[in-house]
Amino acid sequence: MNGVGVVAALEVEARTLGPAVRRQGGISSLAGGALLAVSGVGSVAAARAARSLVDAGAAGLMSFGMAGGLDPRLAAGNILLPAEVISRDGARFLTAPPWREQLYQAIAGQLPVAAGALLTSAQPIGGAADKTAAFRETGAVAVDMESLAIATVAAAHGLPFVAVRAIVDTATDVLPRAVLTASRGGPLRVGRLVAGLAWAPWELAALIRLTRRYRAAIRSLAAVARAGVLTPCAPGVRVA
Repeated sequence: MNGVGVVAALEVEARTLGPAVRRQGGISSLAGGALLAVSGVGSVAAARAARSLVDAGAAGLMSFGMAGGLDPRLAAGNILLPAEVISRDGARFLTAPPWREQLYQAIAGQLPVAAGALLTSAQPIGGAADKTAAFRETGAVAVDMESLAIATVAAAHGLPFVAVRAIVDTATDVLPRAVLTASRGGPLRVGRLVAGLAWAPWELAALIRLTRRYRAAIRSLAAVARAGVLTPCAPGVRVA
């Protein structure tokens, strides 16, 4: 039985899904038959991971992890189940309505859930003014760096696609420059972060606030996983 194929950019996001059994090709097996690939940050890495899941027999693709808020109404820890993922250049992919509705029914009783569009950006959007501009220009309520690439792979193979994203930084939060520098090209590197704070100690308060947001997002992702959203029998997902 083929299961859901989940792409998570970061190990910390993937760990909220529960125990995983490592397989060949960078793929892991999760409870219930789901498959997991930890891609790393960005569209190129996400597309590569999505293709590996398709090759491993995934029946549908899920983008799972954190996102930055663009809509001021979204708080840290809110879950976004976007109706579509978009890019600034006009690319647009719908998520699978039956599957998304099943996820909503599983999650909504436990956590605040939002819909709307999810923007995929090649670079982090870290400033409050930049977030406001992106919200106004695109209508997207949140932003990540991977979902559009995963949706593109799903569409190319005729597979259903959904995204599950927990809000970490809100529309009014400014991401500290030290964090952006430390996480450039992949997971956050503590050495770079400490060095960055040494040069810009005034960013410490923003970092502490972001840490609280991050913990809220991780708690929400773990709650989503406990809700059983990785069932291979999700409506709209073809099961071999």
